[in-house]
Order: sequence, then C-alpha cells, then structure tokens
Amino acid sequence: MGKQYNKVQKRRRRKEYFKRKREQTKSSIALKKSSGGTSAPAKKAAKKAAKKAAAKKTTKKAAKKTVKKTAKKAAKKTAKKAAKKAAKKAAPEAAEEKPAAEEASGKESSAAEEPPAAE
Repeated sequence: MGKQYNKVQKRRRRKEYFKRKREQTKSSIALKKSSGGTSAPAKKAAKKAAKKAAAKKTTKKAAKKTVKKTAKKAAKKTAKKAAKKAAKKAAPEAAEEKPAAEEASGKESSAAEEPPAAE
C-alpha cells in the first residue's frame, strides 16, 4: 500500500508543479505584452533592486560575524584575566607559606648550633 500511495502523492505534486509553471508563464507573457517597449528599463531596475538586497544581506551577515568575533574575543580576555588573578592570588599565598617554612627550619638548625657554642 505504501508504494501506491507514494505514486499518488508524486502525481499530485507533479500536477501542482505544472499548474504553477503554467500560471507563471502566462503572467510573464501578459506582463511583456502590457509593458511593451519599456521592459528593458524595468528589467534593469529589477536587477539593481536585487543587487541592493543581496548587498544588504551580505553586509548584515558580515556585521553579525564581526559582532560574534568581538564577543568571543572579549569573553576570552575576561577568562584570561580571571585566570591571571587566580594565579596571582595563589602565588602570594604560596610565597608566604615558603618563608614561614624556611624560617622554621632555620630556627631548628640555629638552635642546634647554639648549645655547642655556649660550652
């Protein structure tokens, strides 16, 4: 049943397609007859309008791309800054811990040296 139904749909679509095409050719012929000799300037105007529309689309797309790129760059910069700040915070904390550890080890060694000097 599926194959037969598909055939019916294809036929229906084909009929609609041909119907649209016939109407399109009839309207274009009627337009040519009614416009007469002024069809050339009308065609040029239509082409210019189409070019302008295409140019607007491309400029809009380019503008969108640049906006996206700048947004991405800004996001990357803020992420880098945040990472640097975190690294800086971690570095002083580690630096503060190291001298305290060195001082403690230094006191132990100096304390060990003092009693022999007292004799």
